Amino acid sequence: MSSNQQHTAVEVSGLVKRYGSTVAVDGLDLVVDRGSVLALLGPNGAGKTTTVEVCEGFLRPDAGTVRVLGLDPLAQGSALRPRIGVMPQGGGAYPGVRAEEMLRLVAACAANPIDPGWLLDTLGLTSAGRTPYKRLSGGQQQRLSLACALVGRPELVFLDEPTAGMDPQARRLVWDLVTALRADGVSVLLTTHLMDEAEALADQVVIVDRGQVVAAGTPAELTAGDSDHQQLRFRARTGLDVRLLRDALPEGCAVREITPGGYLVEGRIDPQVVSTVTAWCAQHGVLAEEMHVAKRSLEDVFLELTGRELR
Repeated sequence: MSSNQQHTAVEVSGLVKRYGSTVAVDGLDLVVDRGSVLALLGPNGAGKTTTVEVCEGFLRPDAGTVRVLGLDPLAQGSALRPRIGVMPQGGGAYPGVRAEEMLRLVAACAANPIDPGWLLDTLGLTSAGRTPYKRLSGGQQQRLSLACALVGRPELVFLDEPTAGMDPQARRLVWDLVTALRADGVSVLLTTHLMDEAEALADQVVIVDRGQVVAAGTPAELTAGDSDHQQLRFRARTGLDVRLLRDALPEGCAVREITPGGYLVEGRIDPQVVSTVTAWCAQHGVLAEEMHVAKRSLEDVFLELTGRELR
């Protein structure tokens, strides 16, 4: 194993995967550092799940190289599988098997498994332990799938849409578990459509579109905007004369009413601008509420790069 591979959990270089005439993944590069969380984002059909399934050894790439924990997931799959955990998008459990039976079956294949009873309790599945998988709710099926991915104490976990169908409490629990995994040195590659999930969990974010990487970096790097293009938002009564407010603001600032009673100031937002807005509102007998300086969100970046149209 190279010294670089000792510090990386996943290395993908020039990955290409075709389905007939359709190119699902088109020359994709990806690196997941050990002990880190990488979120793979993209619209439906962007190639996220295909990329993950190649890394898991379920699909054969048409071109490129893939190394997972320093191993070829196809040629060295038998050595790799005991070291990884997989939470597929479809659940991956037998429809008729009971929840506890399924987890104990997976645990029996591991050399040093986590206590299945503890995992069931932690994930709120103890009361559903004797329920067949097909009768579990969507959120319960997701939690059981997560338990199966974690029970073998993996070095690397693949999580494909891990909180899909979960209620807020279960979703927060999964977030806490992912954070705990990273603290324990486990590497995590997750796909998600939830931008706040990626911002909350990921050390690195990779955005893919049409099978190619269109942006990569930390959440802070991707959302860092130009200092001259910041935003100040506030609420007040509808119909303020924004032209008068604009005249009071420094050169380069613009202001508009974007929704009834919702105002947006754009430009270089510094303490002087904030003070000017509050002073102007006070002079005109206006109560400015919910005032806050906003930065670009990961969702803003995602839409800028991939477009807003539904595919």
